[in-house]
Amino acid sequence: LLSLSLAATVLVMLIGSWLLTPKSSSSSKRSRNHEKRLSGRAADTASDPVKAKVAGSFQPFERKMRAEKLSTAAINAFRFNYSGLVSGKSTFISEKDIVPVDSLDTLDSLSTEEDPSLLRSTVVLKLNGGLGTGMGLDKAKSLLSVKSGNTFLDLIAQQVSSLRQSFKQDLRFMLMNSFSTSKDTLDSLAKYDFLGPASELEFVQNKAPKVLASDMSPAKWPEDASHEWCPPGHGDLYPAMLGSGTLDRLLAQGMRYMFVSNSDNLGATLDLRLLTHFAKSKAPFMMEVAERTEADKKGGHLARDAVTRDLLLRESAQCPEDDEKQFQDVSKYKYFNTNNLWVDLEALKAQFAKHGGLLPLPLIKNTKTVNPRDKKSPKVFQLETAMGSAISCFPGATAVCIPRTRFAPVKTCGDLLALRSDAYVLTPDYRVVLHDSRNGMPPTIKLDDNYKFVDQLDAAFPNGPPSLIKCTKLTVTGKVIFSAGISFRGVVSIVNTTDTPLTLPTGAYVDTTVDGPPLYDASRTKGKLEC
Repeated sequence: LLSLSLAATVLVMLIGSWLLTPKSSSSSKRSRNHEKRLSGRAADTASDPVKAKVAGSFQPFERKMRAEKLSTAAINAFRFNYSGLVSGKSTFISEKDIVPVDSLDTLDSLSTEEDPSLLRSTVVLKLNGGLGTGMGLDKAKSLLSVKSGNTFLDLIAQQVSSLRQSFKQDLRFMLMNSFSTSKDTLDSLAKYDFLGPASELEFVQNKAPKVLASDMSPAKWPEDASHEWCPPGHGDLYPAMLGSGTLDRLLAQGMRYMFVSNSDNLGATLDLRLLTHFAKSKAPFMMEVAERTEADKKGGHLARDAVTRDLLLRESAQCPEDDEKQFQDVSKYKYFNTNNLWVDLEALKAQFAKHGGLLPLPLIKNTKTVNPRDKKSPKVFQLETAMGSAISCFPGATAVCIPRTRFAPVKTCGDLLALRSDAYVLTPDYRVVLHDSRNGMPPTIKLDDNYKFVDQLDAAFPNGPPSLIKCTKLTVTGKVIFSAGISFRGVVSIVNTTDTPLTLPTGAYVDTTVDGPPLYDASRTKGKLEC
């Protein structure tokens, strides 16, 4: 009996001890899973054999980068990416690793009362490193004339001024330029002295060495050493901010929140509802997304980690070939990243400190040739990261669904033609938005390679853009010169199958295909024709 009594006492004590031991909540488990996943990115590329391999093979890259005076932050970021490359670890995000995002808050549903005082601790940052080479430009794309004689940069500067005047609050503005865009951009903005001195207006993005595919060494191209380098992707925003000292300066000046967007997206203005919502949510990071359509199916999408349920971004280059059908299923993966991002600068600084001076962004590996114009030149890897993929680095990161009015980027001459037309209007606060009658749907413009470059587009439309306010889709094939006073309505196709440029006369073209008359050869016709 005594033995039974002692055994019972011990059992009760053990049960009591177990009950009194604090249990991990599901949220803390998710947090631990999140940290394990992030540290796993580094651990997967930091095993002893890989460390030894990287230590030896990375030294030439480090010497090369230091010779170009790149920052320690830039070198750390590239070392992390290079480690991922030589580890052999897959850079793909497969279907088994993710689940769709079912629903999100929408901008229109936010009921937060706007707080203009937050503008004093907010910086608006525009990514402005692109030259627009795909559109035949050798200068910053943001210097293109887009509306009423204004360039992208003109409108951005006036948007900042309008916000300051409307809310009687100071608002900090900055650009991330590239070496190629810095001078032209600063010269263009010099007339807007209210933006502040040039020294406080920009920091410059980094460049990354190309990696020779054959032996993982730095690529060399003596004929033109610039081919040995590549842009590191807009994920370079974060190490560029740290390495240039911009992050620390902004924090020292009392900046807490940062709104980031592309300079060619004039719909992406600072929205006070979104800023207030972001600040009150205490989230470290917030992404603006829009609903995908068939036109967006080849671009990246938002998803959740299958284990942690944290948000992540999957770009097309990160999708395995076998998963392409699901990747393009816009009913399954409903949202795409607009590259309009909100970042808590204190949280960003904390993540850098936590990960030893880098942000462990997922790697994107692109296979190219060292000379992009010489397909027989040696194959190289270009290691890039995406700015939006940082959403997976912040526990508690969120997203909000926005209307298409906040997403109007210019990537092609077709986009530029639409933006210049009456389908878009310039608002009193210098935003460029779709006309109300479009109900949020932009016209689809398909121009063939005769209009690939801006100078070709301008030559084809010497009298300015046609009316597209009632156009659903415009397709242009062949060399056509467009007269003044043309309007397109519904679905219209203009086709010239000859090698001679033909002129389309003034008139309204409604749900039609024009592949002959009234197209005419202006060099053989006198007088003005109208349709």
